[in-house]
Amino acid sequence: MAVKFRDYYEVLGVPRTATADDIKKAFRSMARKHHPDLKPAAEREKAGEAFKEINEAYEVLSDPEKRRKYDALGHGWKNGADFTPPPGAGRGAPDPSQWGDGGDFSDFFESIFGRGTAHSRRGTERSGVRFVIPGADIEAELPVTLELLLRGGKRRITLDGDRSVDVEIPLGVREGSVLRLAGQGQRGEGGGPPGDLFLRLRLSPDAHVRVVGDDLEMDLLLWPWQAALGAAVRLETPDGPVSLKVPPGTPSGQRLRLRGRGLPERDSARGDLHAVVRIVVPKRMSPAEQEAYEALKRASSAPEDRPAQESA
Repeated sequence: MAVKFRDYYEVLGVPRTATADDIKKAFRSMARKHHPDLKPAAEREKAGEAFKEINEAYEVLSDPEKRRKYDALGHGWKNGADFTPPPGAGRGAPDPSQWGDGGDFSDFFESIFGRGTAHSRRGTERSGVRFVIPGADIEAELPVTLELLLRGGKRRITLDGDRSVDVEIPLGVREGSVLRLAGQGQRGEGGGPPGDLFLRLRLSPDAHVRVVGDDLEMDLLLWPWQAALGAAVRLETPDGPVSLKVPPGTPSGQRLRLRGRGLPERDSARGDLHAVVRIVVPKRMSPAEQEAYEALKRASSAPEDRPAQESA
């Protein structure tokens, strides 16, 4: 017996190449759009029919075996065209008396898969005019400090104004990493399961430390005589103070590397910390300092008109 073909991909508005996540997201969006309980009384019957069609499409495309069997019919069919199921389709299902009224699925569905089972109605189950749909996923940004990226730890966040959730920040994550909290998305309706919460990490700016991939950068401020003559200086790093030996003749912009003091990686290794030399001069000088600089100027063989370049 011929039935009307149903294009389940068209019903959910997804291409035939859609992933399982694409199908899940499309179903949630469409289910909320056509949820009968959210419609005026005059539109509920029509919305209920649309909801059943969406449910049926998701029932097939969310199940790998059903989707494979459906795709085997070919993609040349058009929605609403007369379709004659292949011999043997829909056979082999358990006794329909186990399933209740079996009225949630179309003749097309039953001609291919047999009458719907209680298990197959896991996503949306109709009882009178009450519909069950899962909650939508939530995507949000989560600001994190450099300290959390370095040490790991927990951040407490508030959801829906009344729910507090502790978010574990594991070692090795970076800005832009996405953390998934299962079941912490929007609440389902009619008893449906909640969606998931996806948090994209955003690094809060640090006044002294810059993140470059797995490495960290800090400015190392030196007086001119420290850069010229060399010095041992103290640098406050995120791991605590360290003593750095500055070689004589160190130019501004020179990078001094401290191995293993960068961001942690997932294999317990760490990047490096780079101290970037910035030479600064006193804003106010004593007469003795002024005289010292004048003496340096008289003694220097560097061209006076080219302070930013090396002499030939």
